[in-house]
Amino acid sequence: METKLTRTDALTLLRKYNKESFHVLHALTVEGAMRYCAKELGYENEMDFWGLCGLLHDVDFEMYPEQHCKKAPELLREIDAEDEVIHAVCSHGYGPCSDVEPVHEMEKVLFAVDELTGLIGAAAKMRPSKSVMDMELSSLKKKFKDKRFAAGCSRETIRLGAEQLGWSLDELLERSILAMRSCEETVNQEMEKLSS
Repeated sequence: METKLTRTDALTLLRKYNKESFHVLHALTVEGAMRYCAKELGYENEMDFWGLCGLLHDVDFEMYPEQHCKKAPELLREIDAEDEVIHAVCSHGYGPCSDVEPVHEMEKVLFAVDELTGLIGAAAKMRPSKSVMDMELSSLKKKFKDKRFAAGCSRETIRLGAEQLGWSLDELLERSILAMRSCEETVNQEMEKLSS
């Protein structure tokens, strides 16, 4: 899927509706993870599309939490986002806040990694390195099993995401660690630029 959206327009829209650095960090992380997954899964020519869907997936969450995934289409039309982008953004909340089901492989990846990047990010903060670079699968699995750790990250959604993709839970966890490693430095640099 090609998109006429530019990253500049997407980032401007994101920052218009997201003032908290935590939400911007999450958006940039999911964008980077989605670009990595596009390349790894043979969609290298769609990396920009996958990345922009990741960047914009929570565009409405900070200001309109009660309308999450329902307000997004209206906001995305401000930058003339294609129907495919709107569908992907709405499908990442399938179940709790949206009845739009993930269909394309990209949408299934977005559904799965969105929740998981939050869990991995929280686990990384607990490490002496504060980084995902030295995180092992076994360490993440312990955090995943501890329901009190990052309790807001739905393990059920993560499991369902793996199931929709036809991956084992371990495969999803491992791929997501690698995806976050691939973009950690870039995301940190971009956050520094945005905050200065």
